[in-house]
Amino acid sequence: MNPSDFNSHDEFTRRRFMSNAARLYLGVHLFPMFGNSVASAAPASAGASASSQAKYIIYLYMNGGMSHLDTFDPKPKKKDVMGPMEAIPTKADGIFVGQHLPKTAAIMDKVTVINSMNSTQGAHEQGAYIMHTSYPMRGTIKHPSLGSWVLKLGDRLNKEIPGFVAIDTSADHSGGGFFGAKYSAAPIGNASEGLQDSKRPGEVPKEDFDRRLALADKLNQKFHSKYPNADVKAYEDLYREAIRLMNSKDLKAFDLSQETQATRELYGSGRFAQGCMLARRLIEHDVRFVEVQLGGWDTHYDNFTAIEGRCKEFDQAYAALISDLDKRGKLKETLVVVATEFGRSPAINVEHKNGRDHHPSAFSCLLAGGGVKGGYKHGESDATGSKVKDKLVTVQDFNATIAQALGLPWNMIVMSPSTRPFKIADKGTPVMDVFA
Repeated sequence: MNPSDFNSHDEFTRRRFMSNAARLYLGVHLFPMFGNSVASAAPASAGASASSQAKYIIYLYMNGGMSHLDTFDPKPKKKDVMGPMEAIPTKADGIFVGQHLPKTAAIMDKVTVINSMNSTQGAHEQGAYIMHTSYPMRGTIKHPSLGSWVLKLGDRLNKEIPGFVAIDTSADHSGGGFFGAKYSAAPIGNASEGLQDSKRPGEVPKEDFDRRLALADKLNQKFHSKYPNADVKAYEDLYREAIRLMNSKDLKAFDLSQETQATRELYGSGRFAQGCMLARRLIEHDVRFVEVQLGGWDTHYDNFTAIEGRCKEFDQAYAALISDLDKRGKLKETLVVVATEFGRSPAINVEHKNGRDHHPSAFSCLLAGGGVKGGYKHGESDATGSKVKDKLVTVQDFNATIAQALGLPWNMIVMSPSTRPFKIADKGTPVMDVFA
C-alpha cells in the first residue's frame, strides 16, 4: 500500500481500522468516546473573553418539538387553543407556565423566557440540526455542533477529562463536524452508568496493558514514518487522551453513586433527572459543555396526555438543577439552556386525539444563570401563539446569545478545511436584552 492508496479509503474503513487496532493492542474499547467523524481541524481560534460571567453550559434539549403553548407560552384566554390545559402563575410577576410545571413555576424568578423564537426548519431532523449548528443541513458538509464550537473558541478548562459531554444525545447533534473528532462530544447513554469503556478491563493486567501500549507506540512510529496521514495522527492523539483519562482522578465526576440521598431525592429517579444531576457534577469538574436530551415531545397524537408525562419528568429535574446550582454558588457561572427544534400548532387536531403538529413560526426557549436576567420574559407571540408579535429571535440569534454569555467571539470567522468561512452563530447576533 502506498500513501495515495491509504488516503483514498473511505472514512468508515479508517474508523474501523483504528477501532480494531485499539482493541487488539490495548484490550479496551476507546472509540465510543470520540464521536463519529474525523476531519482536518481548522486553525485554532482566539480564546474566551475574560468579561463573560458564564464558564459552563448545561444544554437541555427537548427533542421532538416542545409545545410552547402547553409549557412556557400559555394563552389563558384562548380555550380553543389551550384545550384542557390551564396556565398557572409563577414566582416571576407576569410569567405563567402550563399546569404541569409547578416546581418550575417556583424558580422562574431565576429564568429568562424567550417567547419569540422562530426557525426556518419545520422537520425534526433539519430543525434539530440547525438548532445545534446554526446552519441548515447540506449534503456536502457536516457542521460542528454548538458544544464543538465552544471548545474550539474557548478551549477546555480541565485537560484530564472531555470538555464536551453529551448525555442521551444523538451523535448527529454532538459531532465535531469539520473540526474533527477532537471536538466531538464524549457520549453517555444512561447517566447512572457513567462514562463507558473508560477503565482498563479487569482481565488485562496493568503490566500487559503497558506492554501493549509500548508495542502500539512502536508500530505507530513506523507506520507514520512510512504513511503520514492527518486522520490517523488525529486518532493517535485521541487514544493518548483516552489513556490519560483512564488514570485521572477526575473520573469520579462521572460517578453518581457519590451523590447523597437527599440530592438524589431532590432530582428524582428518572433518566433525565440522572442526566441533569450528572451535568451538575461534570461542570463542577470543569467540563465546559454538557448536553442532556429529553425526548418524547413529538405530540402529533394525544398531545395533552403526552405533555403531562413529559412535563412531569422535566419539571422536577429542571427545578432541582437550577436550585442546586444556585445553592452551590455555581448558577452565576453556568448558563442553563432549554432548547427545542420548534413549537406545536395552536390548532388542535381532533382526528389525532387532540394532537398538535409542527410549528416553527413561534416557540419558546429558556436561559438561566450565566449572567442573564431572572424573572424576565423576552419577546411575545400573538394571541394564539401562532406567530411572533414582538422581538423575533432566530435560532442563530439564540446561539449567538449563548456565545456572548460565555464571552466567546460570536462574530469571529473560522475557515473550514475547504476554506469556506463559518461563525458559531452564522449571521446571528446576541440578544443583549436578556443580560442583567
